[in-house]
Amino acid sequence: MRPLTVGLVLTITLIGFSSLAVETILPIVSDELGGVSLYGWVFSAFFLGSLASVIVSGGIADRRGTLLPYATGLSLFALGLAIAGTAPAMLVVVAGRLVQGIGSGAIIASTYASIARAYPETERPRMFAIMSSAWVLPAIVGPAAAGSIAAASTWRLVFAGLLPFVVLAGALTVPALRTLGAPATPGVGGSRRDAVLVAIGAGLLLAGLSNPSPALALLLLAGGVAVGVPALRRVTPAGTLTGRAGLGAAVLVRGLLTFAFFGTEAFLPLMLREARGLSPAIAGVVLTTGGLTWTSGSWVHARVAPKLTSRAIITTAFALVALGAAGVLLVLLDAAMPVELAYLAWAVSGAGIGFGYAAISVLVLRLAPAGRTGASSAAMQVLDNLGTSLGTGAGGAAVAVAVSRGLSVGTGIAAAFAISIAGGLVGLAVSRRLDASRPSVIATLPIVPEPSLAIDR
Repeated sequence: MRPLTVGLVLTITLIGFSSLAVETILPIVSDELGGVSLYGWVFSAFFLGSLASVIVSGGIADRRGTLLPYATGLSLFALGLAIAGTAPAMLVVVAGRLVQGIGSGAIIASTYASIARAYPETERPRMFAIMSSAWVLPAIVGPAAAGSIAAASTWRLVFAGLLPFVVLAGALTVPALRTLGAPATPGVGGSRRDAVLVAIGAGLLLAGLSNPSPALALLLLAGGVAVGVPALRRVTPAGTLTGRAGLGAAVLVRGLLTFAFFGTEAFLPLMLREARGLSPAIAGVVLTTGGLTWTSGSWVHARVAPKLTSRAIITTAFALVALGAAGVLLVLLDAAMPVELAYLAWAVSGAGIGFGYAAISVLVLRLAPAGRTGASSAAMQVLDNLGTSLGTGAGGAAVAVAVSRGLSVGTGIAAAFAISIAGGLVGLAVSRRLDASRPSVIATLPIVPEPSLAIDR
């Protein structure tokens, strides 16, 4: 299984480099191609594509094996890199990111299914820990490297430079997956149609938020609610949208946590460049601080989880994420504040999401009804990606509205940060509804983040 292990780790590392590199170089891309109003869509398109793809591909993996969705996903990921790297306009970058997101969702679904099928139960915790650690190198090297390459040559080289690693990852992983074959007992799949409808509904909502025409904006918003909300109700536990105490609240807080974190992180390099004039390489280091403390926070959670209640852990996580976002907002609004505060503040937010992310996963699995752990996990993944999509999209809409009204980009970024902080405070309130009892048995190994697909860290 060594080729499969190396191949899967390389694939996740590749996705990690791509994610952090795009966040770092996007201010340069926006300067060259224009279209700052589409800034948020570069992120939202990726996560909306992933949201639908991870569910659809998971069903394919259950029925036909993991080779087809992995190979298709890796091919689409490479195609998305090529489209974005050769884009003549910002809208084409968004299209490339959408294709990348669809490919990324298929890769992640295949990775989870492959670990379940190829490794004995005793080896799976180790594999999940290795997968989580695959984000460490991209966090340390990715932002600074991407910023330096873009400044010294061209941002297009950042996308092109990842393509050889796609080929290498495929060469290692595809032969190993071929030996697994199809599952002996094919699965029946889940609510794939509803996952696609949720993504479409979210896309309509984001389009409505940034549309300059009031009439068309209302039409898009109404369409997004009509398409997305009923489907979201069907793919999530009862009471999720209202934050009902129990499983519903546990699933909802996952979406609110990614909303607050990624809605801020997506605009950090742009803020540091616009407000403080930092180079892309130096501005990108802020992503490194958050990535490293995310990992540190997850290991701290592993240490203290048996001693604390889920409510205590998750409320602390929201408080730290909101506090860090408030710190970077302060740096934006007050030029007298040292820029180093932004790096410190984002380290606090990274520690917060690392502390709470795994705790929510553990809580959802503990509260899931018997025989519904798979469905509950899938619902958490949907909220994970939806929160990221809406967080980055709402922030992007704030920037677009500010620019369309003749205000500065900084004003739009400040509004984006404020929206993220508000989401964090809502999450803090909802987390008070979580179970305050200490679980008698709790998993303490770091849990690989679902691809918020984010592919988060």
